[in-house]
Amino acid sequence: MGAIVAIVGRPNVGKSTLFNRLIQRREAIVDSVSGVTRDRHYGKSDWNGKEFSVIDTGGYVVGSDDVFEKEIDKQVELAIDESDAIIFMVDVESGITGMDEEVAKLLYKVEKPVFLAVNKVDNAKREADAVEFYALGLGEYYNLSSINGSGTGELLDALVEVLPEGAEEETELPRFAVVGRPNAGKSSFINALIGEERNIVTDVAGTTRDSIDTKYNRFGFEFNLVDTAGIRKKSKVREDLEFYSVMRSVRAIEHSDVCILLFDATRGFDGQVQNIFWLAERNHKGVVILVNKWDLVDKDTHTVKKYTQLIKEAIAPFTDVPIIFGSALTKQRLLKVLETAVEVYQNRTKKIKTSELNNVLLPIVENNTPPAYKGKYVKIKFITQLPTHHPQFAFFCNLPQYVKDPYKRFLENQLREHFDFTGVPIDVFMRKK
Repeated sequence: MGAIVAIVGRPNVGKSTLFNRLIQRREAIVDSVSGVTRDRHYGKSDWNGKEFSVIDTGGYVVGSDDVFEKEIDKQVELAIDESDAIIFMVDVESGITGMDEEVAKLLYKVEKPVFLAVNKVDNAKREADAVEFYALGLGEYYNLSSINGSGTGELLDALVEVLPEGAEEETELPRFAVVGRPNAGKSSFINALIGEERNIVTDVAGTTRDSIDTKYNRFGFEFNLVDTAGIRKKSKVREDLEFYSVMRSVRAIEHSDVCILLFDATRGFDGQVQNIFWLAERNHKGVVILVNKWDLVDKDTHTVKKYTQLIKEAIAPFTDVPIIFGSALTKQRLLKVLETAVEVYQNRTKKIKTSELNNVLLPIVENNTPPAYKGKYVKIKFITQLPTHHPQFAFFCNLPQYVKDPYKRFLENQLREHFDFTGVPIDVFMRKK
């Protein structure tokens, strides 16, 4: 399970620059994924072989100082709820501001590791100036210059020391997370699934709201529900609710095997829902899409078909995903959602024998060779599944660099056709034999 690191601080201290520096190497690789609408606030990073996710909590707020005040509180709250460690950024040029003191106050009470990063320290005079940040009462600080990267190494060394080990949880049970936009019906779905007996968890001040696993044995299925208790009713502020809802999904997604992505049929499969879908896909999680409140939609004979088509166009090229039409309120087809989530979980953990892979796929590959490149022919000799937590396949060949994306997609589709990986992202790698 990936650790999550959040970056907080008032505007213009350089949070985004640090964020971009942390994720740049990874992002370049990850974003060859076709058409991913990248939320520029979330990415993967690794340091000394330890992988973690980074959230830049700076929402989209513009406006007066008192709006900033509220915004900062919200950012810090988001960071406290959703992350395993927090980087608090300040700026040596402006020294300690009232807002920095505000943030420090909120961070005193936190049980999680907090790293104070003093930005824009790029000469000896500024190093001397940085000493004043001891006054924030957060102990040691790290001098850095996020523009040229000096000092980030020391910060990251200290950071990865405290991150929880990324070991897979010992539970053998599938972990399902119910994700989606606010008001799409997630709570009704969860209540319908597990019965009303679970009282809604009250927010006790100061309790850390980590994602909580609750074990369920229902309808003959045993599974863990990754509870997103952190998703609390926000005030009626619209401007950034969407940003926060996506950021709050990050933790639930990271900690699950299969995401049940639920959205309100009357509102459509919009950009925000798609962002959550791509977040799950980028994290290699299984996905089941539940079109909720289907009972409220006017239907003619083609509606399900039309609607399915619309969704598939939005999620292409990863269209091999189960789509279920139901209603949490009338409990229509909820059992089907669980059954499907279990199947997707099984697909995601499936291991295919090397002999079987080669017997089935090599003849297909021989009949459909990759297009020649600069007069050179690619010959695929051998295929194997890699020993990873989600399905990844290596195709060994003489000239891996000449195999382009369309052909890799062809290989992926063959794998899907012959071995059933519905609901699960697959990686195809070309390797030199």
